[in-house]
Amino acid sequence: MDFIDEVLRLKAALRCTIEPIAISFLSAVPPEPAAFSAEMPSATPDGRTGSVSAGCVFWMHSVERSFTTSKQDHANCSVGSFTHGFIPLSQAAGHADVATLVGAGWVSEADFGGIEHIKEEPTAISYGPLATSEATPDVVLLRLNAMAAMIFRDAFPEARVEGKPQCHIVAIAHETKAFALSFGCMLSRTRTKMSSNEMTAAIPGSRLGEAIERLETTAGIDRNVAAYASLDSKRFTQDKE
Repeated sequence: MDFIDEVLRLKAALRCTIEPIAISFLSAVPPEPAAFSAEMPSATPDGRTGSVSAGCVFWMHSVERSFTTSKQDHANCSVGSFTHGFIPLSQAAGHADVATLVGAGWVSEADFGGIEHIKEEPTAISYGPLATSEATPDVVLLRLNAMAAMIFRDAFPEARVEGKPQCHIVAIAHETKAFALSFGCMLSRTRTKMSSNEMTAAIPGSRLGEAIERLETTAGIDRNVAAYASLDSKRFTQDKE
């Protein structure tokens, strides 16, 4: 099984070039795909280290290959460890990185109560290109430019539109089965080096077929509107000739 056709349809509807990502939360470590491999740096005084600086960095690697991650792989970022269900809020709040974010005024302690998170701790999380996924993932993550985000928002007017932290749209799609769109957050953008022109969106894997149909319908309407607007605009060019 693969999702090549679904990916082609998604990319055509959204006019995007970045591969959609498949994310799944697993109750056991699978034999495949292989575990993510990277040397971990020395731990901070509060014990934080991981394979990457934050879980959102795995999004950048997974457009090219599939891999499985563990709790420890995600552990450098307390916010992401909380949103992905690896640690409770009480533990995340006691770490120095969260204290730094609160101290800088980037987030308040009260804000954490409204951040969606995975309720049941996973044993592992798998990432990889949707096109090569062998099973329906829990969440499909998209990286979109402004026009693609416009189409996504028009297709799903009920979608949750979020800001910081960027990673919690994955939990929104997983836990509530809702569509979600994120403007991103500076913490994630800096760590991932994601383009300042990009936004992210999350689709519950169980609603992928529905999502593609709604995106294609919306994209078709937009094409018709664009054709009308282009034709109508020519009047102004002709008047100046």
